[in-house]
Amino acid sequence: MSKASVLKSWRKWTRVSPRFLPFADVATKELPLRRLFQLSLFQVSVGMCMALLIGTLNRVMIVELGVGAWLVALMVALPLLFAPFRALVGFKSDTHRSVLGWRRVPYIWLGTLAQFSGLSIMPFALILLSGDSHWPVWTAHLGTGLAILLVGVGLQTTQTAGLALATDIAPEASRPRVVAMMYAMLLVGMVASGIVFGLLLSEFSQIRLVKVIQGAAAVSVVLNIVALWKQEARYPQRTSGAITRPTFRDNWNRFARQPSTRRFLLALGMGTAAFSMQDVILEPYGGEVLGLSVSATTVLTALMAMGALAAFMLAARWLMRGMNAFRVSALGAVVGLAAFSCVIFSEPFQQPDLFRLGAVLIGFGGGLFSVGTLTAAMNFEPADADDPFGTSGMVLGAWGAVTATVTGLSMALGGAIRDMVSTMALEGKIGDVLVQSVTGYSVVYHLEIGLLLVTLIVIGPMVRLTRRTPQGPSSSASKFGLAEFPG
Repeated sequence: MSKASVLKSWRKWTRVSPRFLPFADVATKELPLRRLFQLSLFQVSVGMCMALLIGTLNRVMIVELGVGAWLVALMVALPLLFAPFRALVGFKSDTHRSVLGWRRVPYIWLGTLAQFSGLSIMPFALILLSGDSHWPVWTAHLGTGLAILLVGVGLQTTQTAGLALATDIAPEASRPRVVAMMYAMLLVGMVASGIVFGLLLSEFSQIRLVKVIQGAAAVSVVLNIVALWKQEARYPQRTSGAITRPTFRDNWNRFARQPSTRRFLLALGMGTAAFSMQDVILEPYGGEVLGLSVSATTVLTALMAMGALAAFMLAARWLMRGMNAFRVSALGAVVGLAAFSCVIFSEPFQQPDLFRLGAVLIGFGGGLFSVGTLTAAMNFEPADADDPFGTSGMVLGAWGAVTATVTGLSMALGGAIRDMVSTMALEGKIGDVLVQSVTGYSVVYHLEIGLLLVTLIVIGPMVRLTRRTPQGPSSSASKFGLAEFPG
């Protein structure tokens, strides 16, 4: 292509209205579009690591390396040990001492180093795990667990400090769209890296796997460095060691005294559990109960992602128009009720399309719930408006701690309940009518519906207790197009 044709194409793109460019109208004078995309790269890095751990390595260790599924599940769950400390990480980034004047950048960098360290150790641990050494087996298990734990600690630290930095630099009126964009970039990171990993490992070999993991380690560092480059302004007066800082207990008590804090955390936990228990049994349900092929059940992930992207788009639009963030979360729970009902009724009617609709609605409802609760967390204000530190990092850390911990525990609980109930049902211990393979799945889905009803009960009073989300510019509220996608 000649230089003249390139310039001609560029001129055509510059004449396209911003309404038709994704995220174009999320930009503000304080937060230009280029800077916002740059910052969101830390979410791409997090999504890449999640896809590597939960998808690629999970399968490779079980199938190619012959590691027991229970041991792999235990290793993948190790990062949950760190999840409750995300609130503390957020608090430390709020009150960090630094002669350079940075609060968030040091923690993003520490998280990046932990990610890189874990991914650097992992190839050597997998070599030991393959049996191609004279070392004891326990050293392979220990090394692999340590590598996964470091990656998990790193991505959780990076995400906590990164979201706090986004809260710091985003104008209050544009935060809903910033939240939607951050979620979309996390999804982009997971989907894109999953596709790339699949292509690179289409002809599997241990050497190629090592190269892929090493490449992911390098890419994660590059993405995070670019993401934090010139993002946080230096403010030495606020990070001076001479300033008296509140303790974690003091800040937490201030957060807990706000009228909706406990309800918020309880609703967040209940709703997250409701949308997460099905994660490990949705595809087996399609295969075992509805007789779908492997390729047909694999498509379910894409369907859920499509539903989530649609939710991001609508949630950001509603929030910018002033809808209460908790109302958006409640709508997500209501959609979840319809979603799990579709999944349940797909079995007696033997309708795979109804099951697919349920998968789309699960992604859509979960997306609304996640964006609504994260926006609410970003809008929590300290009790003392004159506080030089604020509590945004701690609050976002608490949101991440509850979300990560509950997600892992509920996924494990959903699988355990399904196995236990199915075994009892097939052995006839709970009645002849329930001697079916669907019984264990059905119990989990009904339990999720119950959790969503509890979530709605808890979240209801917060709609009137909390203030409305700030109204965005009138021009952005009156238009709808690709510029609203997904924010």
